[in-house]
Amino acid sequence: MAARLERAVQKRQVLLLCVFLGVSWAGAEPLRYFVAEETERGTFLANLANDLGLGVGELSARGSRIISDQNMQFLLLNPLTGDLLLNEKLDREELCGSTEPCALPFQLLLEKPLQIFRAELWVRDINDHSPVFLGREIPLKISELTTPGAAFLLERAQDSDVGTNNLRNYTISANAYFHVNVHDNGEGTIYPELVLDRVLDREEVPELRLTLTAWDGGSPPRSGTALVRIQVVDINDNVPEFAQSLYKVQVPENSPVGSLVVSVSARDLDAGSNGEIVYAFFYATERILKTFQINSTSGNIHLKAELNYEEMQTYTLTIQATDGGGLSGKCTVVVHVTDVNDNPPELLMSSLTSSVAENSAETIVAVFRIRDKDSGNNAKMVCSIQDDLPFVLKPSVENFYTLVTERPLDRETQPEYNITITVTDMGTPRLKTKHNITLLVSDVNDNAPAFTQPSYSLSLRENNSPALHIGSVSATDRDAGANAQLTYSLLPPRDPRLPLASLVAINADTGQLFALRALDFEALRAFEFGVGATDRGAPALSSQALVRVQVLDANDNAPSVLYPPHNGSAPCTELVPRAAEPGYLVSKVVAVDADSGQNAWLSFQLLRATEPGLFGVWAHNGEVRTARPLGERDAARHRLVVLVRDHGEPALSASVTLHVLLVDGFSQPYLPLPEAAAEQARADPLTVYLVVALAAVSSLFLFSVLALVAVRLCRRSRAAWAGGCSVPEGHLPGHLVDVSGTGTLSQSYQYEVCLRGGSGTSSEFKFLKPIITNLQSQSTGCDVEEYPAFRNDLGF
Repeated sequence: MAARLERAVQKRQVLLLCVFLGVSWAGAEPLRYFVAEETERGTFLANLANDLGLGVGELSARGSRIISDQNMQFLLLNPLTGDLLLNEKLDREELCGSTEPCALPFQLLLEKPLQIFRAELWVRDINDHSPVFLGREIPLKISELTTPGAAFLLERAQDSDVGTNNLRNYTISANAYFHVNVHDNGEGTIYPELVLDRVLDREEVPELRLTLTAWDGGSPPRSGTALVRIQVVDINDNVPEFAQSLYKVQVPENSPVGSLVVSVSARDLDAGSNGEIVYAFFYATERILKTFQINSTSGNIHLKAELNYEEMQTYTLTIQATDGGGLSGKCTVVVHVTDVNDNPPELLMSSLTSSVAENSAETIVAVFRIRDKDSGNNAKMVCSIQDDLPFVLKPSVENFYTLVTERPLDRETQPEYNITITVTDMGTPRLKTKHNITLLVSDVNDNAPAFTQPSYSLSLRENNSPALHIGSVSATDRDAGANAQLTYSLLPPRDPRLPLASLVAINADTGQLFALRALDFEALRAFEFGVGATDRGAPALSSQALVRVQVLDANDNAPSVLYPPHNGSAPCTELVPRAAEPGYLVSKVVAVDADSGQNAWLSFQLLRATEPGLFGVWAHNGEVRTARPLGERDAARHRLVVLVRDHGEPALSASVTLHVLLVDGFSQPYLPLPEAAAEQARADPLTVYLVVALAAVSSLFLFSVLALVAVRLCRRSRAAWAGGCSVPEGHLPGHLVDVSGTGTLSQSYQYEVCLRGGSGTSSEFKFLKPIITNLQSQSTGCDVEEYPAFRNDLGF
């Protein structure tokens, strides 16, 4: 019931305080809430949302947080309801000591948008400590000649509680000689004083033992006791007197342990033991006894422990000088601790973001507060960061700062920032604190993939095996994660006739290119296509590159002989006059190779001959010439086998057979060689038929062209026919054959064909011999017909 009543009173106090102070934030009076110490954890204190005029759920939406100066989580905020709850039991004496009121400041931080409200939690004292005397026995020496009414100051008790729960009264056990008076020093501290009621008689009562009881003002009150042992001594009529009743000194807080604080001095007019003075602390607190020590003989007070201005600024010492007769005098020493700049500034981080998107606008990275436990200029602070960073510090209220991005960041330029926040005080010497923050810049898909080359040139040899790796394309993306994961693909070819899908495939993950089937250089020598690289960002970005594939030739085609034809129905026989000089052009082997380059370079070689040494073949152009003068003894029929070889690796070759007939004149009848006739007889009948048909059509076409040329030349001729044909200058008439340098022959030859005169409807081949270029019209009774010359690149 009492707890419920106390909670109701507490709520009324909070409401009254809110009415008088108002609900405000930085710059106004803070909100105050009250709670008794030792209150159970989870106790409801107030509803912050109602006190601040915020709607239901607004604390949760705005990212609310409770921040305390003591870095203790003694409060718990429910952001959904706005209820402020006690998070742990509080001990007022541990938190505030003797300070009254015990106010614990805290702040309510709202992040979105940033707003800070100040508040205080006042911890009310309960009577949970009993008065305690530091010494269980208080010794006194009182002369038997002391007159009634004399007062003797007794040691005061210590009570950790404050206010009404602190010391309120002292009592002494019943006796016939003394009573106790309670005095107030004007600063709220009371001390007991023992007053003599009647004269003491040492011979009657040499010693008295009385019980001194200290009472506090709690309900119910608590008490503590000490034994007062009074020894009655002989007369001592002079009390020690101090030179000063009040000593005031200032001691810097960084004074070393053992340094002299002050020296007090007292004198006694008595002689002997009654004049011997002993110095000691009187009713000193535990803190004083731990901090100072006094020399009982000299009265010098030294530091026993280090001073700390931030913990205690003033110490009040009561020094008692007691002579040998038991009389004592007292003085007060007030020690003021002066502040030195011995505390570096502190940085308390309230909110911190570990990563920021690279294209985001102004973003709050951190919210923090700075403080310095020193005072004056030693507590004034400045806050800064490095100059070369795209961040700025913005001061807020109550030493709060926000670290904000100054401009959008670029992860590809710098993916990480190490920010050092430096807090420097204005003391002497200046102290500083540094706090390092590592901020990661998260990636945004703002970079398209980039190929390592704008175009790629690849090559592979023809007749490759399927699925052969022919090369790779590679692209990079300056982004990271999925934004840098690339997928490669083939783009539609520019030429729609190119079957790219059946030629090349690409590995979508690695960019490796593979040939899907064997390629033929003779069918496709080169082709090009585009490849694309697309990242997996959102939205996806892509780029393109051109790939040109060159098909390299392989020596997979043997030379093909065009002339002399080796599949004709009749063997090809060359006529050579026996009067031919050495080097006479017998024939020319014409061959081609479907390959290219070195694989198509052809060389000619005489493989076999009926009579070695009579004929030779030029290796580079395939011309068959006589190697020496022909004689009568040389056989009339010769068979030559010419080998045509390319320069590939390995080399491929083909052979052709030439039949040469040596004649004295071209009137000698042409007889086929027996060997050729035998070979022809063994030929395939179908091949023979085809060759015969091809030869007939070719001959018909040739004779038609010759006839047309002859008619046109005869019409243009200026000379009249006189028993035969005249040979004009310029164009040769139809009965002459011009073998000029258009082929591989080095000289020009003309052959005269003489026909035996007859009925005019039939003629007989007479002879064929070369004549000079410019002919005179002769009446030989022969007609001259023209034969086409051989060319280097064509055959029959």
